[in-house]
Amino acid sequence: MAVYAGTKTAVRAISKGLRQEAGEKLRVTVILPGFTLTNFAESMTNPEAKAQIVASMEKFAMSPDAIARAIAFAIEQPADVDVGRLLSGPPRRRNATSRKPG
Repeated sequence: MAVYAGTKTAVRAISKGLRQEAGEKLRVTVILPGFTLTNFAESMTNPEAKAQIVASMEKFAMSPDAIARAIAFAIEQPADVDVGRLLSGPPRRRNATSRKPG
């Protein structure tokens, strides 16, 4: 996980620098997708961890189509709109023990 976190930080820093250097010549959007249904678990060697990730994906993950729609949204904006960062995630779900407000 340390490498993953480090690469995410590097992408943000590089994107910020690119945005500053390019000025108005280039729009830079950092896509920060939330938990997304992928084949990530296929590469896992620990069976327990793999099963946990697969179960979590089946329960909580967004579809790749949802991320594609979010990216299309950023691309389709007019020239005078810059989507600098796009943070997406699955809808928040209440767990069974949550109380309703009021």
